[in-house]
Amino acid sequence: MPSHVPRRRWGIALLLGFGVLVNYFDRVNLSVSQQALTDAFGISAVTFGYLSSFYNWPYAALQLPCGLLLDRFGVRRVGRVSTIIWSIASFAAAAATRIEALFAARFLLGIGEAPTFPANAKAVGYWFPQQERSLATAMFDSAAKFAPGVGVPLIGIFLLHFGWRWSFAATGIISLFYFALFYTFYRNPSEDKALTATEREFIAKGGAQPEDQARAAKGAPLLYLLKQPKVWGLALGFGSYNYTFYLLLAWLPSYLSTTLHIDLFHSVLYTSVPWLFAAVVDLAVGGVLVDTLIKRGADSVRVRQAVLIGGTALGLGIFGATRSPTPFAAVFWISVSIGGLSAASPVGWSIPSLIAPRESVGTLGGILNLANQIAGIAAPIVTGYVLHATHSFSWAFGAAAAFLLIGIGGYVFLLGRIVPIPEPA
Repeated sequence: MPSHVPRRRWGIALLLGFGVLVNYFDRVNLSVSQQALTDAFGISAVTFGYLSSFYNWPYAALQLPCGLLLDRFGVRRVGRVSTIIWSIASFAAAAATRIEALFAARFLLGIGEAPTFPANAKAVGYWFPQQERSLATAMFDSAAKFAPGVGVPLIGIFLLHFGWRWSFAATGIISLFYFALFYTFYRNPSEDKALTATEREFIAKGGAQPEDQARAAKGAPLLYLLKQPKVWGLALGFGSYNYTFYLLLAWLPSYLSTTLHIDLFHSVLYTSVPWLFAAVVDLAVGGVLVDTLIKRGADSVRVRQAVLIGGTALGLGIFGATRSPTPFAAVFWISVSIGGLSAASPVGWSIPSLIAPRESVGTLGGILNLANQIAGIAAPIVTGYVLHATHSFSWAFGAAAAFLLIGIGGYVFLLGRIVPIPEPA
């Protein structure tokens, strides 16, 4: 890249990353507050499993509509509305006086945050040339791991000092701050008056997704995409990743405290280690290493396939946690698992902008995230029932490992080479 090319696009990547960070503060708030909510509302492990997944129901149901809306109305308009909705949901959770109200607040949160990842995939496709796509994607994807890493101990300490209501209210305040930033700064490249002609040309020549208002007005070819084996392979592989991700997001503090007998304060500190490791690997391997190898002339398809499949294979390390006798051993195996999956994740999220037909990135991202959220719904609920029946996490972790094997098969046999899907007739 010429040294004189400005870097406004990286400011957009940071903005998107901060949005995901706020999203995941909202999500981990519930897992950290489990004991406090149990004391307040008298809920069981099964009920908490349903409460953890209740956010995912509207989130999953809205993925395809959100993808279509993003391709039709754009990232800016959809993003502004969604951010306001999820801010209201955080304050509603803080004010809940009955368990039903808390369920309703989590449902509203799922509605508000539903467009986030498809919108980010679409925005990165517009703003970044292909040789920078993995790092740009990793900048928002790693925030999903960094948020539990820093959010779990911070929220845990905040909860111990101020109570669970104030921890939910604090995430609402941060959400409103993000809304102000997004409203002020996000534009598509064609709308951004601060984007220089030099950077605009660099982005376009690097293979960024073109903005096609005529195609957007007609709507994205959803049925066409659903007929593509590549789409099914990508969805199956990413669903297996998200199953393990949500299992750990919802249940890791409980696993450490109940199985390894660690108190709340130390369990949130141990919990932060795998997530911080995952955030570093996400950026360093899934972002920097992938883009560096491609810029140095390595075959982009082979590089992305190696990280996508190899990282998912390392996710099988979660099975090692089933026999871990100490907190150190458990944290090691969980770190291997979530670290490998995190290396693969930004590659996976960059694929919609690499293979989708024009003005279909939002729709393909919605299909991908629908598969993610079906798995995200299943993981906390299945784990809750398994714990109720066996009083052990071994079978729960084993189920996650089996699903990862199926996901690897999807990447190998259905997705295959990461090359563009032909434009529909």
